[in-house]
Amino acid sequence: MDLQNKKITILGAERSGRGAAILVKKLGGSPFVSDFADEKKIEKSLAELEAAGIPYEAGQHSDKVFDCDFIIISPGVPSSSKIVLQAKEKNIPIISELEFASRFCIGKIIAITGTNGKTTTTSLMDHVINLSGKKSYAAGNIGSAFSEIVLDVKENEFVSLEVSSFQLDFTENFNSFISIILNITPDHMNRYDNSLENYAQAKFSICKHQTGEQIFIKNADDEILKKYSFETNAEIKNFSLTKELQNGAFVSGGEIIYMDHGKTFFSCNVNEISLPGDHNRANAMAVIIAANCIGLPQEKIIKGLRSFQGVEHRLELVEDINGVKYINDSKATNVDAVWYALKSFDQPLFLILGGQDKGNDYDQIKELVKKKVKKIYAIGSSAERVFKYFHTTVKVEIKDSMEECVKAANQDTREGDIVLLSPACASFDMFENYEHRGRVFKQAVGELQK
Repeated sequence: MDLQNKKITILGAERSGRGAAILVKKLGGSPFVSDFADEKKIEKSLAELEAAGIPYEAGQHSDKVFDCDFIIISPGVPSSSKIVLQAKEKNIPIISELEFASRFCIGKIIAITGTNGKTTTTSLMDHVINLSGKKSYAAGNIGSAFSEIVLDVKENEFVSLEVSSFQLDFTENFNSFISIILNITPDHMNRYDNSLENYAQAKFSICKHQTGEQIFIKNADDEILKKYSFETNAEIKNFSLTKELQNGAFVSGGEIIYMDHGKTFFSCNVNEISLPGDHNRANAMAVIIAANCIGLPQEKIIKGLRSFQGVEHRLELVEDINGVKYINDSKATNVDAVWYALKSFDQPLFLILGGQDKGNDYDQIKELVKKKVKKIYAIGSSAERVFKYFHTTVKVEIKDSMEECVKAANQDTREGDIVLLSPACASFDMFENYEHRGRVFKQAVGELQK
C-alpha cells in the first residue's frame, strides 16, 4: 500500500486514530485528524499530534475531512454518524484502523474477539508465546494500538491482537493466521440497531477473509455462534466445556485435552490454569489450540498457563482486609460478564453494580444474585434502575460514589465475605473509562488499609 503523496483523513484522535495518523506520516502520507470531541477532553492526544507535526481539528468535522484519498475510521466513531454517512455519499473509501495497520504487518497475527474474555485471553496468549522464547506483541483493544507497533513486528514474530466488533467494522481484507471467537452475547445493541445478528456478523468479520492455510478457533458451546451463519475458508477448530471433540480442545476427567483430527497432541490438568472459573478454562482452551498450531512445546504452554497472573480490572484481587477480599472486575461492562464473575465465587458477595446502562437485561443474573449476593450497592446513572429491579430479591442501597460503596461494604462485611466491583455497565457517566473506575475502587480500598 503506497502512501506517497496520498492525503488521508483519520476520524478520531484518541489511541487508534493517533496511532494511525503517526503511521501514515512515517510511511510518507499526509494525515489529517478530525475529532468531534471538545478540544479540552482530548488535549493529551492533540498535544501528541502537534508534537508529531500532524494537522488536526477538534470540536467539529469540517469539509476538510473530505479532501482525501481515503478515510481511516477509529473504533469509537459509529458507522451511523453524520460524517461517515456524508463520506459514503461522496464515495470516499473508508477503512478501519485495524484494516489499515494489518496491511503493513509481516508477522503472524493471532486475532481474538468475543463479547467477554478478550483481554484475558489476549494477555494469556501473549504471555505463553513470550514465555516459550518466541516474541509476541499484545496490541489492538489492549495496550498499544495496532498501528503503533506494526512496524516493529518482524517476520518470525507474533501479534496477540485483541479485536472488538467496532474495530472489525469497515474491514475489507483483514485476515490473521489464527482468529478466535470466544463467545457472543448481547452487547452494544445501540451501535448495531438493536440487532443481535448485526452484532454477531460484525464479530464474524474476524474470519471472513481467512484462507485455507489459516485457522479459525471458536466456542462450540456458544448458542449464538451456532445460530448465525458465517463465511470462512479457514480450518475450523472448536473448544468445549461440555463435549468431547475430535478436532479441538475439551475437558474430560479433570484434564484439558487437545486433539487434531482424532490424535491427541496436548493434555494437562485443569488445575494448571491459574485463573478461577469455567470461563477461564474456556479461554485457556482457545489459547492451548492456538499455541499448538504455532508449534509451542507442551511444557512451555503448561508453564504459561500456570504462571499467568491475570489482567488488571478483570477479577483482580485488590486486597484481603481482615479476611474480606476486595475484587476489581471493572471491565465487566455487560450483564454476561457479571454472570461469569458471580459463577467464579462460592463465598458471600457484596456487589457494586451500575453505571451507564446499555439496555441491560438483568434476568440473566437474577437467580445467581438471589443465591450468592447478600447486598448490592447501586451506583451511577443506572442506580435507580438497579434498585427497582433487585430490591425485592436482595437488599439494595444507592450510593453516590465509589468511595461510599467501599466504606459501606467495609461496615457490612465479615471475615470470609467478598466485595465485588462488577458493574455490568459502561463507566462514562462517572469516570473516564473502566480503567479509571477500577483505579478509583482500588484507591478507596487502599484508604481502608490506611
